[in-house]
This record gives sequence, C-alpha cells and structure tokens, in this order.
Amino acid sequence: MPRVFSSHDLIAAHHARNLLESYGIRAEVRNERLASAMGELPPAECLAEVWVRDANDAARAERLLREGEPVTGSPWRCARCGERLEPQFTQCWRCGEARR
Repeated sequence: MPRVFSSHDLIAAHHARNLLESYGIRAEVRNERLASAMGELPPAECLAEVWVRDANDAARAERLLREGEPVTGSPWRCARCGERLEPQFTQCWRCGEARR
C-alpha cells in the first residue's frame, strides 16, 4: 500500500480519499489522531496520510490528486429554473433540482 498524499489538514486528507474513492480507487486515511502528539513527535511525523490499497493504482491516484480528471460533456439547463450549469454538476445550485 503506497502513500499518495499527506497533509497537516485532516479535512484535506479525507477529501483526497473521497476523491480517489469516487474514481474507484480504494484508499484509506492514516495518522488521523497524531496531530495531538505534535510537539512530542516531529510535525512531519504527525501528518494525515492517504494510502491506496492497490499499488497498481498509485500512479493514477497521484495524477488525479495533482491534476484532476478532465471534465467531459456539455453544459446543461435546469428544467425548473433555467439556470445554465457546467457538465460536472449533477444538481442546480440555484434551486436544487437534480439533472435529468
């Protein structure tokens, strides 16, 4: 299991894990509770880390975290309020209507 991301920000580590999981890459966050030991341990040892479970996914995971996945598709209009939205969105930000 290779490490693909680390941060002092636990929220950023969980976001990275969630992003990878959304692309089918199984990952886990480690060292979640070490921030409380900072000072007793060196700060670099207390980082929250994201590890992928399959070493074959490591290169793709690092690329996704660094560059993101290209957005494909066309902009769409909300059926309820007519708002124009970009293709990556599945719900209207204005009225909450789901994309059809």
